[in-house]
Amino acid sequence: MRLRGLIGAIVSALSGAILLAALGAGAANADPGGTWVTQRGDAKVRVARCGANLCGTIVWLKTPSADKQNPDPVKRSRPVVGIQMIYGMAPTGQNRWAGQLYNPRDGKTYSGKLALDGDTMKLSGCVMGGLICKTETWTRAN
Repeated sequence: MRLRGLIGAIVSALSGAILLAALGAGAANADPGGTWVTQRGDAKVRVARCGANLCGTIVWLKTPSADKQNPDPVKRSRPVVGIQMIYGMAPTGQNRWAGQLYNPRDGKTYSGKLALDGDTMKLSGCVMGGLICKTETWTRAN
């Protein structure tokens, strides 16, 4: 009977250690990888790892268009679908990243922030060193 008690204690200890390890893994950055629908619902962006950072590529537009506002005249005729609009997003904390955002609506690149909360992502484009930011909430596509 003592052997059974000892085996039960070992199994309980291992189960507890596995549970603690699983809870500890939740403290790490969640994975923002996947396809996201913009706040307006007029575009979808696929977010993926690019080395140690994140990047995001426009994969669908409700109304396909060219990159007409791009400051580089050579790029103004390229389709917006396929453009990488999120790049260099490096982790800055739990479920938070910072990098660059390209906005094809105005052709400008902004310093950007990304914050993940389950199936929603807040994406902020900022100017003046982060003094002025515009934030959109995107939802994970099914």
